[in-house]
Amino acid sequence: MSLATALRSAIAPLYIKARLAQERYQSGVVWYPLDPKFIANPYPTYKELRERDPFHPSPLTGAMVISKYDDVDAVLRNYKVFSNRRGPVGTRNRRGIGEQIENELQPSMLSLDPPDHTRLRGLVSRAFTPRQVAKMEDHIRETAHALLDEVDGQDEFDLMANLAALLPTVVIAEMIGVPTEDRQQFKEWSDKFARVLEPNLTTDELSVVFETGQLFDDYFRGIVSEHREHPQDDLVSRLIEAEEEGDKLTEDEMIVTLRLLLVAGNETTTNLIGNGLKALLEHPEQLELLRRQPELIDNAIEELLRYDSPVQVDGRTTLDEFEMDRHRLKPGRAISLLIGGANRDPEEFSDPEMLDITREDAGNISFGRGIHHCLGAPLARLEGKIAFEALLERFGDIQLGTRTPEYKPNIVLRGLRHLDIRVERAAARTIETPTAEAAAD
Repeated sequence: MSLATALRSAIAPLYIKARLAQERYQSGVVWYPLDPKFIANPYPTYKELRERDPFHPSPLTGAMVISKYDDVDAVLRNYKVFSNRRGPVGTRNRRGIGEQIENELQPSMLSLDPPDHTRLRGLVSRAFTPRQVAKMEDHIRETAHALLDEVDGQDEFDLMANLAALLPTVVIAEMIGVPTEDRQQFKEWSDKFARVLEPNLTTDELSVVFETGQLFDDYFRGIVSEHREHPQDDLVSRLIEAEEEGDKLTEDEMIVTLRLLLVAGNETTTNLIGNGLKALLEHPEQLELLRRQPELIDNAIEELLRYDSPVQVDGRTTLDEFEMDRHRLKPGRAISLLIGGANRDPEEFSDPEMLDITREDAGNISFGRGIHHCLGAPLARLEGKIAFEALLERFGDIQLGTRTPEYKPNIVLRGLRHLDIRVERAAARTIETPTAEAAAD
């Protein structure tokens, strides 16, 4: 380690401590998303921000942190004033190689504004219709049960490793046309590349993201080339065929879109399943209610998305001077939108800290709003629904396992490293054929 590196390592904690003290003094609340306590449970901090400083300037990230539902919703919908080109937390630690990676990763639907976003989304959405998603339901269900077959007979297993992470990986791999023998490599690349959305990466981590992106590019170009020669009934072929007023996706646009679908298609669903089951296990009366009334599953999915959102933070940058709630935002100001905080705003939800799968006001903004509303949201909801149904059908009893659940040290995507569960196989149900007398009754 060089002397300069050693000095930076020694000074950094002191700098952070000083800035946080200043932040606490000025506003009475601190938003420090790298704090292990915050990572384990960010919701007390969100509550404090909503109550004390709903428009909170963060000296560490340089972003204005917005935490109330109506304000977050308004920013997400107003694409004319708030651009989606910058990251969700701020860019003060995006220097050097970080900026290089951001340039390499753009443009995608995630980072474009109209009219480019309108054109690209219009083309891609034709391959992502509700009809196409509905056609996948039976196969997703078969896949979920096949994955649970692999742990059949085990009294305890890690839900994340054996179902939550694998189900969306298999689904998106099949959608893209990844051969079975490549799926393990595909999963490893996916895990590394998903970190691209996080702002708190070291130079080494950013290098890994960049290298993985290049590997994906090379791999996807091969798949696209193969599908041009031999079209199949999958997402890549539909993207190739997608056309609007004579316009088609360029190869670079197709590659970037596939990378985006990879991250969105994996991480959000994995986190929905993991965070959702953990919430149900911590509220056993809700799990039992869902077991007794399986018709509540769709509403339960919405409530689980609200209660512990897979995506915690989104971001925008102001294009023009704008005033919100007596706060004047100058052009170029980075905005961090606390999705997780907005989803527990008591001005929008009754008893927001309570998990209630019968909640009538379970509408959430976990998949965004406006023109950047997640294109894959119907697929994520379907995969989550099938995962919970398969678990309840397979196991008569589910409880938290031996290890304490641990969250990944992420800011944007909230998900578990592991979630060990203890299970008991559901007793086989015997279906009796009614007698003639009973049938007559």
